[in-house]
Amino acid sequence: MTGPDSVRLPDTARAPAGAVADALTEVARLGGFFVLRVGGPGHGWQPLDRSCAAGFTDLAEAVARRHRTDEPRVGVSIAQLGHAARLWSPALATLVRHGIVLDLAGLQRADEGPALRLPRAAGWYADALDDLAVPALYAQVTRHLRALAGGLRVKVAPRLLDGNSASALVEAARALSAADPAAREALTGLTTRLLDTGHLRGTGATTGPGLGFRRRSCCLYYRAPNGTKCGDCGLAGTGPR
Repeated sequence: MTGPDSVRLPDTARAPAGAVADALTEVARLGGFFVLRVGGPGHGWQPLDRSCAAGFTDLAEAVARRHRTDEPRVGVSIAQLGHAARLWSPALATLVRHGIVLDLAGLQRADEGPALRLPRAAGWYADALDDLAVPALYAQVTRHLRALAGGLRVKVAPRLLDGNSASALVEAARALSAADPAAREALTGLTTRLLDTGHLRGTGATTGPGLGFRRRSCCLYYRAPNGTKCGDCGLAGTGPR
């Protein structure tokens, strides 16, 4: 298979499950969005594919209620943005800090919330993937974002969702850089490459050192009561924040 959305990886590059689980335990200490649970009882979890096929309706409606908006697409966008952050954050950190590209097949979502879980830890050593490491990371994360986009019950512009993914990626990189300043150069290079891959290409532009970013779309949060335009919003400067 070829292309950024589908990458076939060699079994010889597989990392031991224990090494992947240890990496995920370590990166979870960076904060909530970096937590990706592994193993444990299956009660209370559902296949992520099932939740995506249902358009994350429960989470989107909960977000809309929390932000007191009667615009369904606002709830959908914010829920999708949060989901993108929960995918990019542990995947990016595990690669940068441990040299492992996560295998996100079989992901599950909590029945009562947005938390994510892998029934079994799996991944590949990036050094053994050579030039496939970045496309593999991109494919592992965005396959789930594409599945969610395909299941949405509310019409939301595809490029808005792509912009949310890019924004979540950059914010994850910033948080990781703040926690590990020595990794800043590697993070900047990796993030820049990802932003020039597949559906992320053209979603925004870097604005200087320190992973500055300005997206070309808007997550719609400003449309909720008491909402604002985010720091990377494509509409920033066009009206009140």
